[in-house]
Amino acid sequence: MGFGGPARMFVRAFNAVTTSLVTAPLLGSRLGRRLTMISYVGRRSGQTFSLPVAYWRSGDKVAIGVTLPDKKAWWRNFSGDGGPLKIRLDGADRAGHAVAERDEQGRVKVVVRLDPR
Repeated sequence: MGFGGPARMFVRAFNAVTTSLVTAPLLGSRLGRRLTMISYVGRRSGQTFSLPVAYWRSGDKVAIGVTLPDKKAWWRNFSGDGGPLKIRLDGADRAGHAVAERDEQGRVKVVVRLDPR
């Protein structure tokens, strides 16, 4: 599972650039319509992780598609009963509860129900 070697370095560089763009004051507001940052605490490691994701929002629900889910591990933190995370929306961090769902074709999405403000 996971990327190794040059692919891992590319993914890290891509995430670093995307994070910079999403959090930039001027550009971030435009990109923030479909890209954002999530932060969560790893179930086993106890470490806090942050990464850029593409999302779709409808009211208090946010869906995050996971591309190449078998090559990624982050979404597994939200399998089963799920877990808490923070997601940056409209320039502010929002808390929510995320649950990972895998369909019959193997596609994975993480559905976040936002906590009331």
